[in-house]
Amino acid sequence: MQKQEVKEEERNSNKKEEKNEKEGDEGTKESNQTPLMALNHISRLCRDVKESIDFYTKVLGFVLIERPQVLDFEGAWLFNYGVGIHLVQSKEEQKLPSPDAQHDLDPQDNHISFQCEDVKGMEKKLKEMKVKYKKRNLEAEDGTTMDQIFFNDPDGFMVEICNCENLKLTPADSQGKIKIPMDRHTPPVETNQNEHDNVK
Repeated sequence: MQKQEVKEEERNSNKKEEKNEKEGDEGTKESNQTPLMALNHISRLCRDVKESIDFYTKVLGFVLIERPQVLDFEGAWLFNYGVGIHLVQSKEEQKLPSPDAQHDLDPQDNHISFQCEDVKGMEKKLKEMKVKYKKRNLEAEDGTTMDQIFFNDPDGFMVEICNCENLKLTPADSQGKIKIPMDRHTPPVETNQNEHDNVK
């Protein structure tokens, strides 16, 4: 009888240890999950804030928005497509790309990329606005193709336009967990969309 009770206690003890280990593993997994939601903004130093505003609004369709008055340095905020671009007037020329960089378009250099639903239409717009660009087409192993257009902003920072949604994203290992941005990541936005819709 005593042996049976001892075995029962051992089984209960083993189950408790297994439960604690499982809860510990789950707790570790949860603690390893980074609580990020989405890309909020990209910050760019510029030689001339007004010139950069002109570029990002006319070429890329960003909208100039009000900045918090607490920011007492020269700059501008732009927003569209769920992401912001913050322009900051540079006080040090050496922090900006050299003027020669304006003529260099190396796809392997630092750049930001925007997904585009009409790459040909964007190429036509760049031609009309006399923006120098480089275009290339890539074909993946499965036959999927991707069009890319590279060009520089007024300060030599490179921008890419592509139909990157054609390529399937597959995690290279089992450690990471892909999170898709939800609508709630976008800051509150005041729009005059209805006003525009009513204009005839």
